[in-house]
Amino acid sequence: MSQCHDNDINEKMVPRTKDEIESILKRLKRIEGQVRGVQRMVEDNRYCIDILVQISAINAALKKVGLNLLERHANHCVSKAIREGNGQESIRELMDVIKQFSK
Repeated sequence: MSQCHDNDINEKMVPRTKDEIESILKRLKRIEGQVRGVQRMVEDNRYCIDILVQISAINAALKKVGLNLLERHANHCVSKAIREGNGQESIRELMDVIKQFSK
């Protein structure tokens, strides 16, 4: 069961603020624009190194968004679960996603 995406969302999750949602979406839209830029670079037959540098920047930007979400999840959702006596499952879930994220 996913701590922050369960059907019983109100009990498991600490909802994101409007500002948090806007910030995440802004970053993701910027990344989307970068991906479209790389597509154009490929279509324009640009130099491989230039494309690879842009791909590296996209990977770094996605990792930053993911790390911010991980930090927020730990500080809010996991913390809440621990306070409510449900920490073990939440910590196990967090560790699983950290392992997946770090691949």
